[in-house]
Amino acid sequence: MELNVTDLSKAFDSRPVLEHVNLTLTFGKCYCLMGPSGSGKTTFSRILLGLEQADSGAIEGLKGKRLGVVFQEDRLCEDVNSIQNVAMAASGSVQKNKKRAAKELLRLLPEESLSRPVSTLSGGMKRRVSIVRALFPPSDLLVMDEPFSGLDEEAKLAAIRYLAEKSSGKLVIVITHQEEDIALLNAVPIRLF
Repeated sequence: MELNVTDLSKAFDSRPVLEHVNLTLTFGKCYCLMGPSGSGKTTFSRILLGLEQADSGAIEGLKGKRLGVVFQEDRLCEDVNSIQNVAMAASGSVQKNKKRAAKELLRLLPEESLSRPVSTLSGGMKRRVSIVRALFPPSDLLVMDEPFSGLDEEAKLAAIRYLAEKSSGKLVIVITHQEEDIALLNAVPIRLF
């Protein structure tokens, strides 16, 4: 299966952000979307997610696909704990999902952090909760905007191992400024300039 991006363009206030982007992305692979600030990486991801409309062009292969996402900014429910944040992401009973959510979170976070309100967690801990939450429900396509920001080297490597294990068969797009992420993720680089 492939996702085909054809002649995708987007401008804001007559300033082009994406110009005639053409890509073929294969499910089962990881891609690192690279480029300087302002090159359209986040705009591209927002178009994929249906949060922005392209001015022209098309994306084929998204219909019926389930999406998982880590946004550039944290989008967690700050007043509830990590377990509840993750459990709410999947269909079915939140109560039934809590046990599995706790097990998944323990892969990346210390146990004492799981029951605390998310508002009390560090930025790096919030990123790890966001990663688990994105991978918790079934998905076909993962879009992750700077998912490893705020993580120290050990936490980043653990998160990358977790992502690799949980994303088999999925199309993964990681927006990053870090060249090292290409090798760490065994990813194909895509450069937007």
